[in-house]
Amino acid sequence: MKPDLRKAWENNVLIGDGAMGTFLYQMGFPVGISYEELNLTAPEVIKDVHRRYVEVGAQVLESNTFSANFDKLSKYGLESKVEEINRAGVRIARDAAGPDGYVLGAVGSIRGGKRTNVSTKKLKLYFEQQITALLAEGVDGILLESFYDVEELSIALSRVRKLSDLPVVCQFAIEDVARTLDGYTMTEALHILQQEGADVIGFNCRTGPNGMMRAVESLGNQLSVPVSVFPNAGVADYVDGEVRYTATPEYFGTMALRFADLGVRIIGGCCGTTPEHIKEISKALTGYVPSPIDKNHVVATPVARIVHEHTNDTVEDDREPTIVDLVKQRHTVIVELDPPRDLDINKFMLGAEALKKSGCDALTLADNSLAVTRMSNMALGYLIQDQTGMRPLIHIACRDRNLIGTQSHLMGFDALGIDHVLAVTGDPAKFGDLPGSSSVYDLTSFEIIRMIKQLNDGIAFSGKPLKQKANFVVGAAFNPNVKHLDKAVQRLEKKIAAGADYIMTQPVYDPKLIGAIKEATAHLDTPIFLGIMPLASGRNAEYLHNEVPGIQLSDEVRARMVGLEGEEGRAMGVTIAKELIDEAMKHFNGIYIMTPFMFYGMSVELTEYVWKRSGREVTPLFRS
Repeated sequence: MKPDLRKAWENNVLIGDGAMGTFLYQMGFPVGISYEELNLTAPEVIKDVHRRYVEVGAQVLESNTFSANFDKLSKYGLESKVEEINRAGVRIARDAAGPDGYVLGAVGSIRGGKRTNVSTKKLKLYFEQQITALLAEGVDGILLESFYDVEELSIALSRVRKLSDLPVVCQFAIEDVARTLDGYTMTEALHILQQEGADVIGFNCRTGPNGMMRAVESLGNQLSVPVSVFPNAGVADYVDGEVRYTATPEYFGTMALRFADLGVRIIGGCCGTTPEHIKEISKALTGYVPSPIDKNHVVATPVARIVHEHTNDTVEDDREPTIVDLVKQRHTVIVELDPPRDLDINKFMLGAEALKKSGCDALTLADNSLAVTRMSNMALGYLIQDQTGMRPLIHIACRDRNLIGTQSHLMGFDALGIDHVLAVTGDPAKFGDLPGSSSVYDLTSFEIIRMIKQLNDGIAFSGKPLKQKANFVVGAAFNPNVKHLDKAVQRLEKKIAAGADYIMTQPVYDPKLIGAIKEATAHLDTPIFLGIMPLASGRNAEYLHNEVPGIQLSDEVRARMVGLEGEEGRAMGVTIAKELIDEAMKHFNGIYIMTPFMFYGMSVELTEYVWKRSGREVTPLFRS
C-alpha cells in the first residue's frame, strides 16, 4: 500500500509531472481547441502523455482537467459534459499512474487574471460542479493551480473543503514580484490560505525556475505547510509561427536541487516542460532526504486588507484644483474637441487656443469615438497642455488596448502630467472605419475605473507595488437617453462605487429630461456634467437621432432644425443649445459642451454664454 499523500510529502520530495497543453501542441494539436475534450475523443493520446511522465520518474500526475469547468467548456459547446470530461480525465491519469502513483484533480482559475464579470455566486457553482466530479472518480487530492488573486483561490478552496477533507494543493501564477493581482504580498496570501485549509501552497506558470526561486526565497521560513513549484521552461519565444521555450532539462535538474534545499516538497513543470525536464528533476533528486517540516511554526493571518507602503509619494498640497473641486464651487465648463482624422493639426490647435480664451476649464478629447481612427489623444493632450496651458481631459476606451497596453497608456499619462481621464467602453471596432480590426475589451468600464484608482494607490494592474502613486481624477460616462432612466442610474451607481469621481453625460436635447436627470440623481454626491452638443444642420439632427447610439432628440428640436443647413443651421443649433444650457444651469454646475465637426466657434459662443448667465468674469485656471 502506498502511503497517504500527506505522509508522502512529509518524508520525501515528490516529483510532479510536466506540461500537458504545450506538450500536446508540440505533438501537433492546434491552439484553439479544447484539450480537455481529448479525454473523451482521444483518451489514448492523453494516457500516452501521462505514461511518458511516469516512465521518467513522475510520482504525482495532474488530471487533464485544468479548464474543464462550465465557463471554459461553454466556449466550445461542451458545458453539458463537465462531469463526463472530468471523470474521464481522472480515470486516464489513474490508469497511467499505476498502483504507486498519485493523481491530483486539476482545477484552474476561471477568471484567469482578468477582471471579468463572473460573479462570486457563479464561481462557487462552477468550482463545486467540477470538484464534485473529480472527487467522485477517486482522486488522491485536488490541485488548484494558476490562480492570480486571493479572492478566487479562496472561493475554490472553500468548495473543496465543503465537499472533502482530501489534501489540497493551492498554487498561484505569479511574476517574480511575488505579489497577487489583488495586492497581497505572497507571504500574506499564503498565510491566509494556510488558515483556510490548504495542505500545500506554491507556484506554477508565468515564470521560469529563476523567478519562482525568488518567490520561494521571499517566503523565508514562515510556513508550517509544504511548498510546491511547477515553473515554466523559461520565457516563451515565438519563432517562425511556433511557440518555443529555452530552459533546458539539465538546468531544471540543477534548479530542482536548489528548490529542495529551500524546503520545497513537490517539484514539477508547467508550460514548455517535457518528459526530459522531469527526467532530469528525478535524476537530481534520487536519494535526496529532506529536512523535517516545522509544523509548529504558525504566523497570524492578516485580518484586513494590507496597507501598502510606497516611496516618493506625490505631495499634493500645492496641486491645482481639479475639475471636481471647481464644479463643487461654481459653474464649470468642459469642452470636447475631436482629434483630427488626418495629420494636419493646425485647425485643432487654433480651436484649442480659441477655447482657452473663452475660459473653458478643461478641453476633453475622445479616444477614437465611433471606432473611427483619429490622431492620438495622448499626443494632442500633451500639446494642449504644453502650448496653451489648458487642462486636457483624456478619454480612454476599453476597446483598443489589452491590460498591458492600458496600464502602459495610463503610466504615460502620469509621466506627462495628464491626470484627468474619462473611462469609456468604446464603440465596437467592426462599426468603424477599419471593420477588420479587433475589439479588445479586456476590461469593462467598471473595471477600468477600479484599475485606474488602483494606480492611485500605487499598485500596478499585476499587483506589483509602484514607486509612487498616480493622481488620476477619473470620470465615467452616463447615457440618460433611455426608456428606463432608473435602470441607467443604477448602472451609474455601480460606476461611482467602482471609484468614479465625476460623471459626463451624453448630449441631452429635451429640457424636461434635464429636470428628470436631476431628480433621479439627487441622492448622488458625485458631480455631473450635463452634455450639450449644438446641432450643425437638419441633416445632422436626423443622423444623430436615428443612427448614433446614446443620442435622442426631442420631436420639438427636430422640427426646428428641419431643412436648415450651413450658417443658418448652426445658428439655430446654438440657439437651441443656449436654451438647454439655461435649463441645465438651474440643476447642475457642470456643463459639458461637445463641438460638432470642428466648428469650435459654436463651442466658444456657448462657453461665453455660460459665463454670461452665471455672472462670472472669465479668469480661467490655466497651468503655468
